[in-house]
Amino acid sequence: MTLPDITFFLAAIPAVTVVGLSKGGMGGAMALMGVPLLALVVPPVQAAAIFLPILIAMDLVALWAWRSHNHRETLLICLPGAVIGIALGWATSAYVSTNIMRLVIGAITIVFALKFFYDTYGPKRHVEVKPKEQRPALATLWMTLSGYGSFVAHAGGPPFQIYVLPLKLDPKTYTGTSVRYFAIVNAIKVLPYFALGELDTENLSLSVLLLPVAFVSTMIGAWAVRHMKPQFFYPFMYVMVLIAATKLFYDGLQW
Repeated sequence: MTLPDITFFLAAIPAVTVVGLSKGGMGGAMALMGVPLLALVVPPVQAAAIFLPILIAMDLVALWAWRSHNHRETLLICLPGAVIGIALGWATSAYVSTNIMRLVIGAITIVFALKFFYDTYGPKRHVEVKPKEQRPALATLWMTLSGYGSFVAHAGGPPFQIYVLPLKLDPKTYTGTSVRYFAIVNAIKVLPYFALGELDTENLSLSVLLLPVAFVSTMIGAWAVRHMKPQFFYPFMYVMVLIAATKLFYDGLQW
């Protein structure tokens, strides 16, 4: 394989770094920056294909880093909807506009994040908001959207967070559960991506070149989250969710 020129690495290294920090547990907003950054130097479809093996490698690092933290009940409730969403994404990838999907997910998630800040810092800020209970039907709905968004645009984070953040899990438990969920989702996506012809030898070779950056940045992200206190972690996560949603909505407007 002929090595890409320096321009490729000037875009690819920052792109992989921000996604690695996100995979380590620092929020999905940074993950959404990865493909657009890489798409500055390669076509968007190729950028998504290059990222999938990198995401899986990051998942393995994150799974090891968060191996002692998980919320089994939440994970099991979330996975069926995700599988449905991935299947729908594969079946309709040639027919449904990615931009419309981004607009819908972005708009819903912006409202969700703004509600958190209103409840936390608005007139009712002294009223304690209790953790939500598990709601399997609602989980299936949001995770179907998460699995679909993840397949067509690597944008499965916001719907996942809409359901899971209100459960108010311990930050480490939340992160460990999130890591497991997206590791499974990304693994399931491999076969459909192969079937669509997006994982060829050239793209896989480029993915391998970027793996060292992926490993280091994921570990740094995990280290940062481990040192966050809950009272800082949740506002930080909602800020990341709001940024991610705004980015999705903006991307959806680019017809």
